[in-house]
Amino acid sequence: MTDCPFCAIAAGTGRGSIVYEDDLSIGLMDIFPVYPGHTLVVPRDHYDNLVACPDEVAAHLFNVAAKLGPAIMEVTGGTAFNVWTANGADAGQRVFHLHLHVLPRFPDDKFGLRFPKDFPRKTDLNELEEIAARIRSVVQK
Repeated sequence: MTDCPFCAIAAGTGRGSIVYEDDLSIGLMDIFPVYPGHTLVVPRDHYDNLVACPDEVAAHLFNVAAKLGPAIMEVTGGTAFNVWTANGADAGQRVFHLHLHVLPRFPDDKFGLRFPKDFPRKTDLNELEEIAARIRSVVQK
């Protein structure tokens, strides 16, 4: 894709601070980091999101994230790390080339997920099973 910044970086025509490379993926510093060390793991081939990505590539990206996380913690002094991806605009995706965020975390940092006001609300097990059955029926198609 000619207008995709991650495709350009993967092709060597765009600029990025690369921390990891292999045949399937690159790891690069996020230009809008939440904290120093915030790294993105990106497939070299263009996939809009995790759903569009082949299973073996998706698995590889998570393996790379698992390798980079401890290195990022060591370099930044982080005590933990998150790995996440956004799939679609409503999930917060802004660049529509699949990428995993590897984010170092620190004691008492201010970053976190926002939960609804009524969270946690324990759900009835019958309701959970009804939803689970519906999901299973779609996955098994």
